[in-house]
This record gives sequence, structure tokens and C-alpha cells, in this order.
Amino acid sequence: MYTTMRNLVIFILSLFLLSSCKIFRSNLMLKTPKDFSYDTLVDSLSGSDYKIAANDALVVKISGNNGFRLVNLDADPTKISRNEVETVVESDGTVKVPLVGYVSIAGLTIKQAEELLEKRYAEFYIEPYISVRVTNRRVIVFPGNGGSAKVLSLSNNNISVLEAIASSGGILEDGKAYKVKLIRNNVSNNAKPSVFLMDLSRIEGITMGRSSVQAGDIIYVEPRYRPLSTFTKEIAPIITLVTSALILYQFTKLIK
Repeated sequence: MYTTMRNLVIFILSLFLLSSCKIFRSNLMLKTPKDFSYDTLVDSLSGSDYKIAANDALVVKISGNNGFRLVNLDADPTKISRNEVETVVESDGTVKVPLVGYVSIAGLTIKQAEELLEKRYAEFYIEPYISVRVTNRRVIVFPGNGGSAKVLSLSNNNISVLEAIASSGGILEDGKAYKVKLIRNNVSNNAKPSVFLMDLSRIEGITMGRSSVQAGDIIYVEPRYRPLSTFTKEIAPIITLVTSALILYQFTKLIK
């Protein structure tokens, strides 16, 4: 009996030690090694404007006379003449617009794209006025628990990390506010993703939290690991099964 109990204790301790292994944290995503070198979060990133990227869906409004909208007096006076075009940025970074054709705008800010298109449309319009809006920008937020992840549509050009987290409901109780990862794909140069580490647990982290997010960014709040609760949930059923088997075995021996 003593040997059996000793083996049971050793078995339980072994399972507890294994509880720190990935077999018991199989839902943990986007892990980085302890010696991982994070990218530097510079001030220019915090105040940077959104840059247009491939696959962005755009609405381009085109008008002349520096934006003055002409009213057709011969028809319904409530009707306003304007040109509004829906288009998509191609994989090569170009976008096709009426009259002008293909224009390379990937990597430009909204303002820079508008200024470039105004120069191109100066051949066809008097004092052209261009307005560009991106309609399909999204960011993925993991607020500390994978089951609560959300895909957010970015309505404004300069949504910050803090605003994105707030829109997803804030950091959950199991989330580490001191370990927030901003993961950005560098599709333009086919380089590995940039990973920025943010500590939003202190007031000093507000500067990091003001960093503007880009389309396709991932904000990942690392979940806190609770070994005791994991042990209870993952190991307890196994212990119950083993204990029941031992009791049944001992009871069988007594009967014999």
C-alpha cells in the first residue's frame, strides 16, 4: 500500500511539473522566446499617419474648383454633381482611377495620396480637389484571452493602440497589461514582422499606447498563467481516475 501511495504521489508531482509545458498551454499564441529582441518603439511611430497598403479598399472623391460642388440649376436643385470612385490598391501598390489610370500610392499617407492625385488630375480639372478614404482597414485584438479576440474596423485614420484595446472591451482580468505586443507585418519589403513590446500597466506607458495602428496589425495582450487553476482543471480529472482505479484495485485484493 505504501509503495502504491508513493507512486501515486510521484505521478501527481510529475504532472504538476509538466503543467508548465506547452501541452497544458496549447492555446497560447504568438509566443516569443525569453531572449527575443523586440523592435524599438520610436517616437515617429507614435505620431505616424496611416500609410496606404496593398488590398486597401478606397473611396476616392474627385471634384474641381478646389472642392466646390456645382449645382445643376436645370434639373433638381437638390442634386449635387460629384465623382466618387470605389477602387482597390493592387498587390504592386498601384490603384486605378478614372482618366489618370494606374497611380502608385502604396506607402503614402492619406494626405500624400490626395496631393499626388490632385497633381495628376490637374490635367483634366481646374483646381482639382481629391478626398481619399480607406474603408476596409482592420486590426485584430487579443485582450488577454483568446476566446475574446475581436477584429475591429478602423473608421479613423489615426486609431491608437489604446483606442483599439478600449474598443475591444479593454484588457481582461487574465491579461498582462505590462506585456502587450504590437505585431506589424512588413509586406512591402517581405521582411519578418516587427514586434513592439509595450508596458501599459504604468502611466508612463501612455506614450506607447498612443502609437497609431496600421491595417493588419495584431495587438496581443499576453494572458497570465495560473498554474494552480490549470492543475485543477487539467490534472484533477486524471488524478480522480487514477485514484478510483487504485481504490478498485485495493478493494479487489481485499475480496480475494
